[in-house]
Amino acid sequence: MIVTRLDVKDYRNARSRTVEFKAGRNAFVGANARGKTNLLEAVYFAGVGKSFRTPRDKELINSDCDRAYISVTAEKPSGTETVKIIIDRRANKRVAVNELPISRMSELMGVCPVVLFCPDGLKIVKEAPADRRRFMDISLCQISKAYFAALSRYDKILQSRNRLLKSGGATVNTLAPWDELLAEEGAKIVKSRRGFLDRLSGFAYEKIAYLTEGAEALALEYEGASGNDIGEIKSELLSSIKRDFDNDMRLRYTHSGPHKDDIKITLNGTDVRTYGSQGQQRTVALSLKLAEISLLTEVMGTSPVLLLDDVFSELDVNRRKKLLAALDGFQTIITSTDDDEFAEFGVNVINI
Repeated sequence: MIVTRLDVKDYRNARSRTVEFKAGRNAFVGANARGKTNLLEAVYFAGVGKSFRTPRDKELINSDCDRAYISVTAEKPSGTETVKIIIDRRANKRVAVNELPISRMSELMGVCPVVLFCPDGLKIVKEAPADRRRFMDISLCQISKAYFAALSRYDKILQSRNRLLKSGGATVNTLAPWDELLAEEGAKIVKSRRGFLDRLSGFAYEKIAYLTEGAEALALEYEGASGNDIGEIKSELLSSIKRDFDNDMRLRYTHSGPHKDDIKITLNGTDVRTYGSQGQQRTVALSLKLAEISLLTEVMGTSPVLLLDDVFSELDVNRRKKLLAALDGFQTIITSTDDDEFAEFGVNVINI
């Protein structure tokens, strides 16, 4: 996939801006606070229907305006795709794909697939398990509408079960229907995540070997319910939920399920989440993102656009050059304050 054009109006500090992209490497270059990340964020928003910087859509609207507008056009093997989004202060956001309004966000997933790496990307490795679950979920939702639906159902069931626990009316009998539904949807999520991680592992092993010239070996392992099929996973989840009944009743929230799972990440046999240096954690995070784009390309039959926000300032010169060299074969949009190394790699520089 190639994103060819971005149009924004009254989006953050961009009152009206049109950008045309080329296949391959593109870069927004300019001083800090000029709005480079805002434009990158707009492309991301068109891909997944939300910002990577705020959960509140209305913060994206220019402070003097009532609504913001985003349009992204992409060329795919199947033809041209155009996503248009209106974010309104007084109404829910409106999304159209090829001029047809959509009623469910699942219909947006996979239309303009994106992979993002930004300074917060280190959270994949060093922060809480929620960041690693989010990493899997964003990729899987773009790959599979069925996964998006299962995750949405699971979240609603979990909220209902937690509300019952908080109400004081929870008993073994009143929780039982929710336990069954939670395990049923949870099993679908765990199976999909395990399959995703199994496929991602091979790509991640290759990417870190490239970035470190063979010095580091990366391994990934899913930490959650085990089982070879949906039935086995569901059975284990139900057992865990029943085992945690007393804790759930005492603390009034659900302790077991895929909303608590994690990814174990080891580098040369050592858990890099806890014991890795910042440099190792950064390289692992970047390897995971490069692996993600390879996996999405393999599964979807078209490559997502890779969005790199202020990543180059975090890397030494050698790894910046290795990263730029690794970007052959798919489209990349970069933000940077300086373009010293871009000419060597034929980067399309867009001054901001």
